[in-house]
Amino acid sequence: MAQTNVNIRMDENLKQQFDHICKELGLNMSTAFNIFAKTMVRQQKIPFEISLDVPNAETLAAIDDVNHGRNLSKSFHNVTELMEDLNA
Repeated sequence: MAQTNVNIRMDENLKQQFDHICKELGLNMSTAFNIFAKTMVRQQKIPFEISLDVPNAETLAAIDDVNHGRNLSKSFHNVTELMEDLNA
């Protein structure tokens, strides 16, 4: 099968990290990209989930508490009030 070159642009730091991980796995970057491409062609999709960061359960509970006014700390009008409460 004929080979061809593919050029991509990537952040230098990301490239160095990616190259390091590939070497740790006994691969080079070209092999890693070929594995990705073959898997994508075979599965007809990106072979991993792409999503936005989703808050974990603890964070979701804290957001819900704030939205419903639960488990909130006191509010202070100035730093002096805050410091007095902290030192009490």
